[in-house]
Amino acid sequence: MTQKQWYKGAVIYQVYPRSFQDSNNDGIGDLKGIINRIDYIKSLGVDAIWISPFFKSPMKDFGYDISDYRDIDPLFGDLNDFDQLISQAHERDIKIIIDQVLSHTSDQHQWFLDSRDNLTNDKANWYVWADAKEDGTAPNNWLSIFGGGAWQWEPRRGQYYLHNFLTEQPDLNFHNPDVRQAVLDNVEFWLKKGVDGFRLDAINFCYHDALLRDNPAKPKEKRQGRGFSEDNPYAFQYHYYNNTQPENIAFMQDIRALLNKYPGTVSLGEISSEDSLATMAEYTQGGDKLHMGYSFELLTNDYSSEYIRTTVQTLEQRMLEGWPCWAFSNHDVERVASRWSENGEINPQQCKMLTALLASLRGSVCMYQGEELGLGEASVAFEDLQDPYGITFWPNFKGRDGCRTPMPWEHTGSHHAGFSEAKPWLPVDDAHKQQSVAIQINDSNSILNAYREFMTWRKSQAVLLEGDIEFIETPEPALAFYRTLGSQKMLCVFNLSSQQASINMPVSVVTQYTELSHHNAKLSNNLLTLEPYACYYAKC
Repeated sequence: MTQKQWYKGAVIYQVYPRSFQDSNNDGIGDLKGIINRIDYIKSLGVDAIWISPFFKSPMKDFGYDISDYRDIDPLFGDLNDFDQLISQAHERDIKIIIDQVLSHTSDQHQWFLDSRDNLTNDKANWYVWADAKEDGTAPNNWLSIFGGGAWQWEPRRGQYYLHNFLTEQPDLNFHNPDVRQAVLDNVEFWLKKGVDGFRLDAINFCYHDALLRDNPAKPKEKRQGRGFSEDNPYAFQYHYYNNTQPENIAFMQDIRALLNKYPGTVSLGEISSEDSLATMAEYTQGGDKLHMGYSFELLTNDYSSEYIRTTVQTLEQRMLEGWPCWAFSNHDVERVASRWSENGEINPQQCKMLTALLASLRGSVCMYQGEELGLGEASVAFEDLQDPYGITFWPNFKGRDGCRTPMPWEHTGSHHAGFSEAKPWLPVDDAHKQQSVAIQINDSNSILNAYREFMTWRKSQAVLLEGDIEFIETPEPALAFYRTLGSQKMLCVFNLSSQQASINMPVSVVTQYTELSHHNAKLSNNLLTLEPYACYYAKC
C-alpha cells in the first residue's frame, strides 16, 4: 500500500481510553495506559489506533463535550503524553486517528460562555440561537437524541439554543464562516502534532436548516432499526432539518483540502442520517470530501445473511468512488458477541467467524477494544451507571455503559483484572475476567489467538485488502461472496448459524478454485458443508 492509500483495507483498533488501561491508579484509563499496552496493540496486527476523545471536558458525555479542543484533560494526561504516544505508535508503524467532535462543544467552552452572555458580543452568532414562539415555547419541534426537546432556554440572552445531544452540548452555528474557520484551525492543531487522521463524530450534524422548519412525524412501523430505544421519542420523527443539510458538503471539502496539506492523513466520517448509506456515498464521492464513511448499518440487532448482504450491496451500488469502513461494535452499542448471539450465550466460534467476516468485506475495518477477546455486553447495576443516556431511559434502555467497562488484562485473581489498582469508574465484569488477555494468550485455541492468526493471514492477501466484492445468492444462514483484484479472485463463505449449513457451489469453484483456508468446512464434489460458524476461503 502506498502512503496515500494506507487506509484502504486497514484494520483500525478503537481505544476507549478511560476503559483501556489506568497507569496512575485513579480508576480511569489514560494516555500513558495506552503507551504501556502499545506492544499488545501491535501484536494484534492492526494498522491504526482510533482514540476516543481525551480533550479537556466536564465529562457530561465522557469527552464528547469538549471545553478546550487544544488541550488534554488531566484525567488522561497532558500534551507531552500525547506526543510520546504518537512517537511510540509511529516507531511500531501504527497510525494514530483521533476523534474530532465538531458539530457541538461543551457549554463550558469559552466560546459558549461568551456567546450566551448577550446578543452583541463577538461570539453572539457562534451557536444556534432562536427566539421563542409567541407563546414562549421552543422555536420548532426538533428533538434531542438523549431525550426531550432539542432547545434549551437561556435567560441571559432571552433565547433558546439548539442541542442535538445533551443540554450541555450546544450546537455550533456552521452558517457562520468564522465558526467554520475556527473549527478547521483546531483540526490543524492536531495535524501539526503528527496525527494520521480523524474520526469525525456525528459529522452530518454540523449544519441545521436555517429556516428552522419542523421535522415531519415518522409512522410507528418505521421507527425501528436506527439504534434508538423504542421509548425514545427521537425515533418518532424524520430528521430532515436538524442534520444532513446540503451546506455540509462544502464543509467536507474544506476538511479534505486541509488534510491534503498533510500527505497520508485521512478522514473517517461517522454518519447517522435518515439514509446513512446514501449520505456515506455522497460524503465520499469525487475525491474532494471524506476518505471513508462509517455508518451504524451493521451495528444493529439485525443479524442474517440477507441483511448483511443487502446492506453491503446497497452501499456498493451507491458508493462508486468512496471507501467504506465497517464495524460490528463500538462504544455506543451493545457488544456484537452478545447482540448477535443465540440465546444470549457467547459462542467462541461465532466470535472467530465474525472477526473473519468483518475483515473480509470490502473496505477498512474498525475493531472495538475487547472484540478480539470476544467480550460480551457487561452487566452494570443501576447504582453503577455513568451514562446519562442510560440513566434517563432506565430500565427500558440501559445505556452504553455495558460496552464501556474496563479491559480485562490479568488473570481472574488479579485486582480489577489488571486495569487499575483503584476502584474503576465502571466495574470490571466478572464474566470478562474469565476472558482476560493473560488467560487467552496462553490458549492456542482462544478467540484472541484466532484473531491474531487471521489478521496476520489477511495482510498477505491483497485481494482482501483492496479487492472488489460480488455476492453470491445463498440461502440462510450462509453468506458468500467473491473478492476480486486484477486477476486474483477469492471465494469467502460463512455460516452465521449454530446449525450445520450446506451450499451447492458453482462448477467453476470445484474445477478452478484451490482451498486456502477453512475452519470446520468441507467441499465434496460441488457441495460445501459448513459446520456451525464455519468459514471457508478458496482462491482462483
